[in-house]
Amino acid sequence: MVPLILVLLLALLLFGAGFALKALWWIAVIVLVVWLLGFFIRPARGGGAKGRWYRW
Repeated sequence: MVPLILVLLLALLLFGAGFALKALWWIAVIVLVVWLLGFFIRPARGGGAKGRWYRW
């Protein structure tokens, strides 16, 4: 009975870790797309020069 419980707990732990890693990958892809859009679509500064879209 104890090995069965341990196997079920391990499966539950791996499922949770797999779901979290998949969610983190999707978040990373969304952040990359937003960064690339901000890189290519920059607001123009005075004088026609392209400005930086970030503050730092």
